[in-house]
Order: sequence, then structure tokens, then C-alpha cells
Amino acid sequence: MSVSGNAATGKLSPERALSGPQRDLLQRVISFCECHRQDDSALFIIEGAAGTGKSVVLNAIFNTLQTRARNGSPADPLKGLRNMLIVNHPEMLKLYRNIATTMPNLRKSDYERPTTFINKSAKTGQRADIVLVDEAHLLLTRPDRYNHFSQQNHLEEILRWARIVVVVFDPLQVLKFKSHWSSDLLESFRKDRPSETFHLKTQFRVAANTATCSWIDALGQGKILSRPKDPRFDLRIYDDCAKLYSDLRDYNAKYGLSRLLSTYDYPYTLNGEDHFITEGNFHLRWDRSLPSEKLPWAERPDTINEVGSVYTIQGFDLNYAGVILGPSLFYDAEHDRIGVRPERYEDSAAFQGRDGIAAPEEAKKRVILNALNVILTRGIHGLFLYAHDPALRARLLKR
Repeated sequence: MSVSGNAATGKLSPERALSGPQRDLLQRVISFCECHRQDDSALFIIEGAAGTGKSVVLNAIFNTLQTRARNGSPADPLKGLRNMLIVNHPEMLKLYRNIATTMPNLRKSDYERPTTFINKSAKTGQRADIVLVDEAHLLLTRPDRYNHFSQQNHLEEILRWARIVVVVFDPLQVLKFKSHWSSDLLESFRKDRPSETFHLKTQFRVAANTATCSWIDALGQGKILSRPKDPRFDLRIYDDCAKLYSDLRDYNAKYGLSRLLSTYDYPYTLNGEDHFITEGNFHLRWDRSLPSEKLPWAERPDTINEVGSVYTIQGFDLNYAGVILGPSLFYDAEHDRIGVRPERYEDSAAFQGRDGIAAPEEAKKRVILNALNVILTRGIHGLFLYAHDPALRARLLKR
């Protein structure tokens, strides 16, 4: 493995070769758009866990739509359509716009945040023909004044301002109460309009055997399975966070794209100052908020000197991921699993807007485990783990 080929623009490029199921999905979506281009409203749902290639195929679909919209023959049913791809994730938006500069039929203006798209549409009164939504689990399900969204639900408004909507969704990546999606809520939008659902199941990111993938997936749910041996995937548990970071820096120098991540269990405020994570001899700052940077956090060379959060890494691949399991996670010896302490979770904004959420304390635990699931599934070739809780650390170290 070499450092070359690490760029996310290449991994998400519409020119990237697709698997059989991804090609089938592309054709299904294109056919769906051809059939329903004159309908008032239609919805296509793509479901899949982290690492199943959802964003890759979505950008390939969008490139196909834009190529036909801009260069298709006069008889092409998709010729001249106004299409958009929207994502409620600033780092992913940077990536999509960077890719657009390399493709002849894509424009930076083809990509937007959902609130921007909705507010622009309401102002002009103009509907789009086809809207693709990546990371739809990040769409808001309630008003959010901070983000200038005054309506009730992002998806409801997107469906209002587009004839056909294609969404990518994973319920295990919901990270905030204000984007609290249940299967029933998503299902309700299928009523009274043509709809289809497609499930992506093949794991493309984590290059590990089935036992290792199952171990990582289970840990993201709080379950501790017997740690497997896997010659293909470097899975390590550390008793010393400083040693983990030292090894990760070595791997970054050798292979590139290796970064340290943490659960959101250490104080962080957007006040222009640096905030640090300390674990024994380990002391390193959280990622800095730099919206003006053109490259996403995962691809900037300087970010090996930072600890990334779920918000800077969601949607991205790493060669090797180091993960700190912070103070909100502990070893529940009675049930031999990971316990969750929401009061130790420092992302207070994640729990704002609890109205209408059944069993909010359990929902808090679900959000924390979802965030854990996201950061555990970033590494392609390896995962290095350190737990703040000594008992959890000892349990993970035990074969």
C-alpha cells in the first residue's frame, strides 16, 4: 500500500468503477427518474450501513443525470432537467465541489446545503426536477433557528421543491435530536407518492474478514464479542493513548491518511480557541473549525496534529483510524457490554430539541452509540483503540 491514491476526490469520483450491486442501483435510479420525470412527487430511498459505497454510487448517479441533462439528445427524457445534489455536512460539501471542478458536466453550483436549497427555492418559487440527498440521516426533523431553518422537516420541504427526490439513509448515523429519524417517520414520506427502496449490503471500506467486521459492528452497538485474528486488518487495543498516537503518526508517515478520532467526551467550544484532549501522557488539541479551508479535514496534512470528531470524519475513509473511547463509555460488567453515560457526553447540542422524542434518555444513548459506530468504521486497513475507562480498557485487551 502506498500514499498515492489516498485522495477522497478519487475515491468518490463519478469515474470510479462500481460494483455489480452499485451498477444495478444506478440503473434503477435512472429508470425511476425517467418514469416519474413528469410526476408531481416521487421518492427513491437508498439504505446502507457505513462503508457500503452509498456516496460513491450517488455521485455516479448525479454525474449521469447531469451529463444527460446538459449533453443529451433532444429526444432524451432527462435532457434539460434542473438537478441538484444536497448534503447537510460542510466537509462533504467541500469534497463534492472539489470533485465538480474535475468533471466536464458538473458545476460547484450543483451542490448545496439543504436549508440553502429550501430557502432559495421558496424565494424564487422555482422547483427542481431531481434532487439527490447524501447523508439524509443528517436532515433536520424540526425547526432550527441557528441554521436559519424555520419549517418542520427538511425532507418534507425538499419534496415540496423537487419532483423527484433520491435520498441516502442510514439510521445508525443519526447524531442529533434535531435530526432524529425513525423508520416510521421515513416510511411516512412514501405514502401518496411513487417510491422505491434499494438496500446496499456489501462492505467496501473496511478491508477485513467477516469476523472482524462483525466485531466492529457489534462494538458500535455496545456489544463486546471475542476479538478475532485477521491477517488482513490491523486491529489493536492500547493501554497507553500516547503510544497509540505515536504508532498512528508512524503509519501516517508511511501510508498516509491515518488520523486520530474521539467520541465527543472532551470539552469543545467554537470560540476561536484551541481545546485539548488529555489522557495520561497524551495531550492533543481537538480539530480546529476552518470553514474556509478548501480541503476536507481528513485530507489536510496538518490534521495529523489534531483529534477529529464525528462531525469532521463522517462520510470519509481513512487508511488507519485511531479511536479514543471517552468518559461517556464505560464497562458494564453485569451485562458484559459497553455502558453509556449521557451526562459525560460533551456535545450538548446533540440533545437539544427533545420535544416529541419518546424515551429521551434512551434516545441519548442511541445517539452516542451512533456516533461511536461512525468513527469505528472509518479505517480501511486498521483500527487502533484506546478506552478512557480502565475497566473497559482491560476488557477490550482481554482475548
